[in-house]
Amino acid sequence: MLPGIGFSEILVLGLAALIFIGPKDLPLMMRKLGQFVGKGRRMAREFQAAFDDIARQSELEELKKEIQELKRSNAMTQAQEDLAAVEADINSAVMREHPAEPEPEAEPSKGEGKA
Repeated sequence: MLPGIGFSEILVLGLAALIFIGPKDLPLMMRKLGQFVGKGRRMAREFQAAFDDIARQSELEELKKEIQELKRSNAMTQAQEDLAAVEADINSAVMREHPAEPEPEAEPSKGEGKA
């Protein structure tokens, strides 16, 4: 029930309502009170649901951003790996066709060799 209100307090409130309102109008008033409480609970549920939806949407937006960042970083990593592989292929092809040649020795200049 309500916090801080025991059965004896509720009984006293019911007897006071019976005396002041009367037995004729008491069922109508209790029905109205029940409808009012029900309407308040529905509003509270809708309010809570709206907050839950907002929280889920913000979480989804954050997840979408993280996924996009992961896709971008994965695409960049993949592109770097592809470029490195192509570079290695080109370098190996060039090295096969033109093996490293020893550098030519320095030729003696015209005035040095013959005296």
